[in-house]
Amino acid sequence: MLRPMLKPPGLGTAPRPASTLLRLPPTFLLPSRGRSFNSTAPIVEASESAPPPGNPPPPTSAPPSTSTPDLHASVKTLLPLLRAQQAHYITAHIHARPYLLTTGDSLRLPFLMPGVVPGDILRLTCASTLGSRDYTLRGEPYLDTRMFECRARVMGVEAEPMRVKEKTKRRNRKVKAVKSKHRYTVLKVAEIKVRSLEDIEGEGAVEVRPEQ
Repeated sequence: MLRPMLKPPGLGTAPRPASTLLRLPPTFLLPSRGRSFNSTAPIVEASESAPPPGNPPPPTSAPPSTSTPDLHASVKTLLPLLRAQQAHYITAHIHARPYLLTTGDSLRLPFLMPGVVPGDILRLTCASTLGSRDYTLRGEPYLDTRMFECRARVMGVEAEPMRVKEKTKRRNRKVKAVKSKHRYTVLKVAEIKVRSLEDIEGEGAVEVRPEQ
């Protein structure tokens, strides 16, 4: 009697696939670790010195003082004497240029002033010197505008003669003619007045800055 032969294990069967390796992401990218950062809300302790939320913080600096600075004692003493003498002169500054003026003088500015027409009255507020025959008041560097009033009237506009300048380049026979005719504003000083102490003390100080 013939019996079938038993095959040893592993023969005649398909080979088993090799076990696949699973590559896990780093531990800080795992969901469990990611949730651990947001699982607990941050605790913020309110400081006693900090103001409550919703209310603006109180101002740290005091508002600027609006009091009028007092004049020097020597100015209070000599200003009435300067005001008593007539024929005052003033050194006015227009665009950082000084002009020595007195009542009735005509001044031709070295530029055309925009926005003015003949007949307009201008007040010159930037001055460094105010004086008479015996007294002179000097500013550091400019005078307080409360001490004086200087007004000038716009007389008109003057134009210089036409000027023609020839321009050429080296090794070039072409000559270019450039024409220029500038216009200037003419002012006439109408009033130079020294104010009294009562008027000065009744007004606030005005800061004077030189024009650029």
